[in-house]
Amino acid sequence: MAYGETHRRRVWLATLCSVLNKLFDIAPPALIGTAVDIVVRREDSLLADMGIVDVSSQLWVLAGITALVWFLESGFEYLQQLLWRNLAQTVQHELRLDAYAHLQRLQMGFFEGRRSGGLLAILNDDVNQLERFLDLGADQILQTLTSTIAIGIVFFVLAPEVAWIAMLPMPFVLWGSFAFQKRIAPRYADVRERSAMVNSQLATNLGGVATIKSFTAEDREVERIGALSDDYRASNRDAIALSSAFSPVIRMIIVVGFIATLVLGGLATLDGDLEVGTYSVLVFMTQRLLWPLTRLGNVFDQYQRAMASTARVLDLLDTDITIQPGETRLASSDVTGRLTFEDVDFGYSEREPLFEGLSFSIAPGQTVAFVGQTGAGKSTIVKLLLRFYDPTGGRILLDGVPLSDLALVDLRQAMGLVSQDVFLFHGSVADNIGYGDPAATRTAIEAAADAAEATAFIGELPEGLDTVVGERGIKLSGGQRQRVSIARAVLKDPPILIMDEATSSVDNETEAAIQRSIERLAVGRVVILIAHRLSTVRHADTIFVLGRGGIAERGTHDELLANGGLYSALWQVQTGGGASR
Repeated sequence: MAYGETHRRRVWLATLCSVLNKLFDIAPPALIGTAVDIVVRREDSLLADMGIVDVSSQLWVLAGITALVWFLESGFEYLQQLLWRNLAQTVQHELRLDAYAHLQRLQMGFFEGRRSGGLLAILNDDVNQLERFLDLGADQILQTLTSTIAIGIVFFVLAPEVAWIAMLPMPFVLWGSFAFQKRIAPRYADVRERSAMVNSQLATNLGGVATIKSFTAEDREVERIGALSDDYRASNRDAIALSSAFSPVIRMIIVVGFIATLVLGGLATLDGDLEVGTYSVLVFMTQRLLWPLTRLGNVFDQYQRAMASTARVLDLLDTDITIQPGETRLASSDVTGRLTFEDVDFGYSEREPLFEGLSFSIAPGQTVAFVGQTGAGKSTIVKLLLRFYDPTGGRILLDGVPLSDLALVDLRQAMGLVSQDVFLFHGSVADNIGYGDPAATRTAIEAAADAAEATAFIGELPEGLDTVVGERGIKLSGGQRQRVSIARAVLKDPPILIMDEATSSVDNETEAAIQRSIERLAVGRVVILIAHRLSTVRHADTIFVLGRGGIAERGTHDELLANGGLYSALWQVQTGGGASR
């Protein structure tokens, strides 16, 4: 795969170390045979034929060779483990980063149709499975292949009449291995799917623990996780039942070759056709030749787990990126904020069209608002502006340039979003405010907090700006999280500020504070307010009232009340028929 190509040199080096490690590992049987040859044949031994006649000298030479072989085997074992394990870690790191980077470039519709736990399983568990195979499995395959070839050559050189008997189990072992691989693959694919379901539900439950507790649903959720975990266990049980049978079956095939070598080689030695030393080498070599094949079950087991996981990662990487960035660069300092919707059509997949021919303009420096009933498309306007989605028809322009032509990083850098569902990272208040500008100084962070009217409550926190807010900001109230979010947007200092239902779930005092912040932030920039609570938007320069298919009304607060249309009706409902000012 592409990751192997990137590290071709390291792969070849690791492969060489694995091969050399195995060659030196299978040398001891030859050394044992040589020792037997020295003791039995003395001055007629192989070493004597090489010029070392004295028997004690032969033993010392053999001892030196043995020490060298052991040293080289140990050295290459260290190197092959070092190289393969580091390579596995590097590939794991790169694959996870590539998968995550690709995931971040996917359109929002991809995430809205999937559970985060399933995606986490791919980025974590599935990537780890590939690392485990590269860590151990690749080396085992190479060493088994090396020992088979090297020992096979030795057999046919020393005793061709016995070699074919020792090799007889090989075809059956290979046939059994491929049959096993074919049958185990779908089982491990199912195991990975079941694992993803468990992870997904666990992630969902941990995120919703407050809801679970409030409905006293702990026992129900334990049963739900239990059922999913039991399905995962059952799926694993089916795979284990097959994988566990592989090694015992292969071992029974292998013992035939070992017995044949033991008996036939022994008879040939008794008849004088084989030297005792050669027979010793063959017996020990047979064990070194056939016994590693019993580990093929574990290797194939690791391989199939890795392939099932890799398929899921590659499926993610093959997901098309539908929101392609443009090439036109636009610095935030050059943005005036003029926004234009020209005959925009849009609808979510498998749902009725939301907008048909939607057209409006926002002038530089304006504060505009979008209101309407739930489901009218207020938040969708924001998603289209940020290119979380692209229109199915028409176009949207920023300063006369179609959004599709702009570099995404420039487009989104020009906009600051404060949403209803505030997301804070696990870290300090300062960390979360500083997310708007990673290079911001402490002074700038404090100034942003002050502009968002967050200074007072931050001062009451145990460690002020350094107080850890917990995951998703759980240690802060809704209003406090909202003001931290506004401070984050202030620090970013975008030419276009979008407030998406920023006051929908806060009290009146917090709403008033947020309103004051908005008024200060509105100077010199475009502010877009998305609101259900009409009191938040009454001072906007233009209010767009969304109805079925697009804009039903537009105007100032007073103009819309005077028209007596949809906006007026919504105002009457929210104020109980109170004053308009």
